[in-house]
Amino acid sequence: MKKRLFFGMVLLMLCTMSMGKKKTVTQQELWPDGSPIPAWFSDTTRIDLSTLGKQYDVTLYGVKNYSNEVQTEKIQAVIDRAAQEGGGVIVIPRGHVVSGSLFFKPGTHLHIAENGELRGSERIRDFKLVKTRMEGQTLNYFAALVNADGVDGFTITGPGTINGNGQPYWEEFWIRRQFNKDCTNLEALRPRNVYISNSKNVTVQDVRIINSPFWTNHLYRCENVRYLGCYIFAPTSNVTPVDPKRGAPSSDAIDLDVCKNVLVSGCYMNVNDDAVVLKGGKGTWADQNPDNGPCENILIQDCTYGQVHGCLTLGSESLHDRNVILRRCKVGSAQRVLWLKMRPDTPQHYEYVTIEDMTGHCDMFLVCRPWTQFFKPEQRDDMPLSQCNNITIRNIKMDSKNFFDVGKSDKYRLTDFTFENIEVKDQKKAFDPTLIENCVVKNVQIND
Repeated sequence: MKKRLFFGMVLLMLCTMSMGKKKTVTQQELWPDGSPIPAWFSDTTRIDLSTLGKQYDVTLYGVKNYSNEVQTEKIQAVIDRAAQEGGGVIVIPRGHVVSGSLFFKPGTHLHIAENGELRGSERIRDFKLVKTRMEGQTLNYFAALVNADGVDGFTITGPGTINGNGQPYWEEFWIRRQFNKDCTNLEALRPRNVYISNSKNVTVQDVRIINSPFWTNHLYRCENVRYLGCYIFAPTSNVTPVDPKRGAPSSDAIDLDVCKNVLVSGCYMNVNDDAVVLKGGKGTWADQNPDNGPCENILIQDCTYGQVHGCLTLGSESLHDRNVILRRCKVGSAQRVLWLKMRPDTPQHYEYVTIEDMTGHCDMFLVCRPWTQFFKPEQRDDMPLSQCNNITIRNIKMDSKNFFDVGKSDKYRLTDFTFENIEVKDQKKAFDPTLIENCVVKNVQIND
């Protein structure tokens, strides 16, 4: 009886102490404009393959494994069958299969098994010419290797590989560029690896996406997209005997084109162009074209960069980008960390962008200058003045050749930048906050 009384008193004391303690409230994370970041962005839970329906191993439906034969029609037949039977997962098993453009239907998904590979055809004729989106415009161009349009809930899962097999395309591009230095991206006929459009609740996880002939991942008008733990790679040199210094041209890792609510978490990116790129349209009248639009609520975190031209690039085909965060990333060798491309022929507005908790090495950290490659200025009397505002760079520890590469222009306005808690090595020593209106500098240490 005494023991029961003793334990009862102890329990009462513990309960009283617990009630007396203040509850710990998790601080709500905020976007740069002060609005709350939804809980969805904290969810990096992997998709469970078993919840996606029946699994269709393509080799059980007439597709030859370990074959270099282009089997587009046979693989597409498996996708169509899965869609007709209520949906399911198209499985590329251990081994490899070669294909041209594939089109996933509502209810279907793609899984590349361990040591499995979906390999792109070396011939552009195996990729359909379709109405699509490229370089900030809607036009007829070649479909990607993996395409999903209007496929809500679409998933691509690994750990296998989507290999664009880009070598012959890269060589042709550099040969064309050698013949004609003004050769554009679209003149060298190349497919992308992945193109997802008009879709919501998309997850791409734990998959290797490599050697794309053109952009590696392109998303257009998508919402609630997660890239989790992906390995995205294209070589940065030695792709052509024309010039051994040349890498895979325009092999951007992830292009977000008029997209909202995107999480890129725990990915590795090494490509011969920009890593995460925000796009939305280009041209003097781009803001009046209904096919164009803004990118907003973009969170890139806990990633590792190998060699890239830009870790985060706004432009060159952007209109309005808002609420963008790049944080907690390690940079191996980037030409630039934040690149604000300002097209004189396009009304652009980049606002509420935060770069924080970054370490590593770069040539230039912040670049903001006019972008005039292949631009076409037109006369427009009411042309809005482009601007960048509320850009925050904080908690940075990096080695750089030029931390601050910023130029003024009568075509844009720079205002309300903040530099805080920064420790950098800077060979150029060009940091000049007077180039920016209302620039705040706190605890910035350059070269000790």
